[in-house]
Amino acid sequence: MEFHGDQKNLWSFKDEERKSIKLPRRLSFGSNQQSSSSEAPSIHFASAARPSTAVSEPSIDAIPPRPMSPGTPWTLSPVRTSSSQPLLYHCIASLHRHEGNIFSITLSKNFIFTGSESSRIHAWKQPDCTEIGYIKATSGQVRAILAYGRMLFTTHGDYKIRVWDASSAENFRPKKITTLPQRNRFSNLFSKKSSQQHTDHISCLAYNKEDKLLYTGSWDKSVKAWKINEKRCVDSFIAHEGHVNGIVINQEDGCVFTCSSDGSVKIWRRVFGESSHILTMTLKFQLSPVNALALSLSNSTTLLYSGSSDGLIKFWEKEKMSGRYNHGGFLQGHHFAVLCLVALGELIFSGSEDATIRVWRREEGNCLHSCLSVIEGHHGPVRCLAVSLETENVVRVKGLLVYSASLDQTFKVWRVKVFPTEKLNLDESTKDPQREILECETSPVLSPSWVEKKLQGNFFQ
Repeated sequence: MEFHGDQKNLWSFKDEERKSIKLPRRLSFGSNQQSSSSEAPSIHFASAARPSTAVSEPSIDAIPPRPMSPGTPWTLSPVRTSSSQPLLYHCIASLHRHEGNIFSITLSKNFIFTGSESSRIHAWKQPDCTEIGYIKATSGQVRAILAYGRMLFTTHGDYKIRVWDASSAENFRPKKITTLPQRNRFSNLFSKKSSQQHTDHISCLAYNKEDKLLYTGSWDKSVKAWKINEKRCVDSFIAHEGHVNGIVINQEDGCVFTCSSDGSVKIWRRVFGESSHILTMTLKFQLSPVNALALSLSNSTTLLYSGSSDGLIKFWEKEKMSGRYNHGGFLQGHHFAVLCLVALGELIFSGSEDATIRVWRREEGNCLHSCLSVIEGHHGPVRCLAVSLETENVVRVKGLLVYSASLDQTFKVWRVKVFPTEKLNLDESTKDPQREILECETSPVLSPSWVEKKLQGNFFQ
């Protein structure tokens, strides 16, 4: 393993790609370290899936420029607020990777981490996106990463997990704590792999804070539970008939949720006083592979969301008395497979093969959802997402940072501002039928290179 710090020019902008593609009207690119007066900043007044109001574009000249963060190739664009829209967004940074696709993003208190096809784990400073270094592993691609407290968990091409101490806030000096499973010199005399080790790619991670257990899901159809302080696997079970694609944990009751390419979502509980787990419920509503899970907790309800290859986001609500999860409905809007999900309060973010990110909001006190925005900008499937709360003021206006990585090999950062429901009382006279038709007919633009890959096979995994 090698650590590298202060590497600032590893990423470059996708200039050739943008010249060869007819870009959608809402997409714009910044220049690296330079700003041209002929290029207006990218500010988006987001419209919902079925827009009902016309929006007049603001004058960009009236917006004061925002300086770039020193020592980084990210380009920042100015912020503009408005109370007449449910959600505003703009891309503040867009970088192109030459090292391959990013498979996972995770956030800690101070850092943004990315894992990719290369053996490098990049670290960026929050929130200004200054690159502070990277870890270079020698064990192949990094498919899943998870940050919790001072610890960073990473999975590698040798089907093992590395645990790092990434607690330093001032400079990025991670120390490897351990490798799971640990090498046993006696067992290696008889077999090449430990019986505790996964036999295929580890696709997802989750951490139980109360029990201090790390859960790993793999393409070998199994789920394993690891006791970090003991550095060993305490339970292993075959969870599905297909690849395990996602895993989340309810930190309140310890329930483990898994999803798979076999089209099912399963709920597991740890046996009291033991390390083993039992299946308590199977949620299966379709034959389509389930690619992602997200859990939304509030004082009034608990909802589980699943994203599948049919483009739907299904959700289940937990009964307070019995603890059962009842199917509550589905969110429809994506044209192709849903590949990633993030839940933050009443908001749900979904990334899709259709190259878009959708932002959904659940109404307070019920399970009704509305699509606040369709965020466009990527030219390939949105593979992974991460969201952090930047600001929230007394009038409940939320400022968010959304991090997205696509199979077009770009990594983008979006600043999103969400206004409360009561701000949506707009004059019916402002409706513009022509605008409605235009918005409904707008479709994402996939890059020719991605379409060619799509025809050759499945590139979601």
